[in-house]
Amino acid sequence: MKTESGPETGPIQYPWGKSMTIHLSTWLLQRKWMLLAVGLPVLVALWWAFRPEKLWINEKVNEPAPFVTSGDPQPILTGRFQGKTQQTTGRATIYKKPGGEYLQLTDFTTQSGPDGHVVLARSEDRNLSQAVVNSGLDLGELKSNQGDQIYNLPAATDLSQYDTVAIYGEGAHTVFGQAKLEAF
Repeated sequence: MKTESGPETGPIQYPWGKSMTIHLSTWLLQRKWMLLAVGLPVLVALWWAFRPEKLWINEKVNEPAPFVTSGDPQPILTGRFQGKTQQTTGRATIYKKPGGEYLQLTDFTTQSGPDGHVVLARSEDRNLSQAVVNSGLDLGELKSNQGDQIYNLPAATDLSQYDTVAIYGEGAHTVFGQAKLEAF
């Protein structure tokens, strides 16, 4: 047999004859430091894992072109970005220099978001985001959502295998924007 009275306190009668009064507000007050000690680290860990401020903060990077003493870098391929799932603008150009090749993004802008990567891919694939995952060449994490950026290409990169620079969001598994590369 159990009887209750009031929303926060009240006697509870058990069948074996004992009675107990529950004070919820007193229990919370007694354990507030314990709740704070556990809750605060959990909130900090969640913030650190998801970084929600990156959805609103724009970072701008302006990297100068690499200095080459034996001659100017020669542009090989270039293309303008078009937005797919996010507004993405700017130009992607692949340059050849004596030590190898690099990709330069100029006047680049995309919406801020986590886990953006710069990827070389083939544009003829219907599902570009799946092609990026399967056969794309990941050049690294996007340095910023605005500004001029440079990404070195691996030494053994066969540029005939790729004709698109894609900005790929790993977390969302989607292509934010792409630039179809054409001979300069």
